[in-house]
Amino acid sequence: MKRYFLIIIAILALSCHKDKVVSDNPYLPNYSFSVVINTNLPSYSNLNFPSNPVLITNAGAGIKGIIMMKVGTDDYRAFEASCPNQYPSDCTQLTLNGINGKCSCDSKEYSLYTGGVAVGTGQYSLKPYRVEISGANLRVYN
Repeated sequence: MKRYFLIIIAILALSCHKDKVVSDNPYLPNYSFSVVINTNLPSYSNLNFPSNPVLITNAGAGIKGIIMMKVGTDDYRAFEASCPNQYPSDCTQLTLNGINGKCSCDSKEYSLYTGGVAVGTGQYSLKPYRVEISGANLRVYN
């Protein structure tokens, strides 16, 4: 009995991976990138305060850009700035609407706290990106 218990525990332990982000969204490709944001710069200073999202459209930052927001002490969220329920096009870059990202194609809104649909309905949530904090620098990457 102990033997089976140990085998089951070993299988569960080996199948877990804390840094794995699964994205099976067929509309948004997975591009590898890494961008460093300095929150001391005026264009990113809103990231020093909770609930003040910033749209980052630097070259190489995601597909249509990144939307970042500080959600607590040393806690940031970063999402792809593309509408997650449509293929990328001219109207699929999200715009900021308070603490939501709004898709101009279909008027759906997505929470920048959770990435989930806040207004309207949709199968997919916002595509999350990882954030690493190093002093005033935030590294966003996929």
